[in-house]
Amino acid sequence: METLSITTQTAYAELVEQLLATDTERSIGQVPGTFVTKDIKGKTYLYFQFSAPGGTTKQVYVAPQSPELDALTRQFELERASVRRDRERVVELAAMLRAGGAAVTDAASARVLGALAESGVFRLGGLLVGTHAFVALGNVLGVRWPTAARTEDIDIAATRVLEIAVPDLQADVPKVIESLGMGFLPVPAFSPKDPSTSFKVRGRGLRVDLVTPARKGSTKPVIVRRLNAAAAPVRFLEYLLDTSQPAALVDGGGILVQVPSPAHFGVHKLLVAQDRPPAFQAKAIKDVAQAAHVLAALEELRPGDVAAAWRDAASRGAQWARALGRGRTLLERRHPDVFRIVERSLSASAADR
Repeated sequence: METLSITTQTAYAELVEQLLATDTERSIGQVPGTFVTKDIKGKTYLYFQFSAPGGTTKQVYVAPQSPELDALTRQFELERASVRRDRERVVELAAMLRAGGAAVTDAASARVLGALAESGVFRLGGLLVGTHAFVALGNVLGVRWPTAARTEDIDIAATRVLEIAVPDLQADVPKVIESLGMGFLPVPAFSPKDPSTSFKVRGRGLRVDLVTPARKGSTKPVIVRRLNAAAAPVRFLEYLLDTSQPAALVDGGGILVQVPSPAHFGVHKLLVAQDRPPAFQAKAIKDVAQAAHVLAALEELRPGDVAAAWRDAASRGAQWARALGRGRTLLERRHPDVFRIVERSLSASAADR
């Protein structure tokens, strides 16, 4: 594990702050497009012109030109200038991060994740999990993982909690994915009666999977109405959704997402690894490797985080404790050095309590 320079870590922190500020201060100036006028039969009408997915230009009629609308367009131009400066700073910071060795998200995945972020998926409680979250957590912790982590699988976790609290908010995931024009198709479910929970580009590894916490052992896809999509139930996933934090994905610019806390991510990887069926042992090996990298980094950088996350998982019942014990065995078998570090930390934590 290699630590990123202080300059690079500082640039990353500023990027997250910049993206958070931009997201919080969303205004008319951030709407992609511009106002244009048309003279028709001696009268002037206002339209909003924008580029649709695929590169086509479209115009939407607004209203006849008026002093009130003229004021609106002036406000739009003023705010657009401010937004432009913010975006230029994001691009500058992303360039600094790439030069400083920060982990970069591939272009295709970044395009998909950027569209999902813009649609509001992460503002609505969506959580980036899987390898893309692992990549992001390297930048969060200020380290470069010793092995390259590359995947075209995009895993988004979601719950149904906000459907009760804020039922009017929605991000239409299938529509967003289709609008990209990248050739995504729904992946058929095992049962023809069940809705798809995945979207894949034919002939490529690029894939989007939606997951949600399993309830009472159910394996049926769960409809997440605020995403207008179904999600596959996954055991232990609520452990990740309980604690999340903002993070930035780095590409040509920056994409604001939500990721699990590093400690919960590492412990959860052990829970997931021991639950993999024999046909998916390659994924189990990757799970344990990612857990080892994150747990080792945390023991060096944030002593105490791992022990707290471990206690949280173990306190959730006998089934969780048994699964955690099996994950612990996998860590000992494949990464004994990290296992010993974690064991010392857990023992010291137990002695202090």
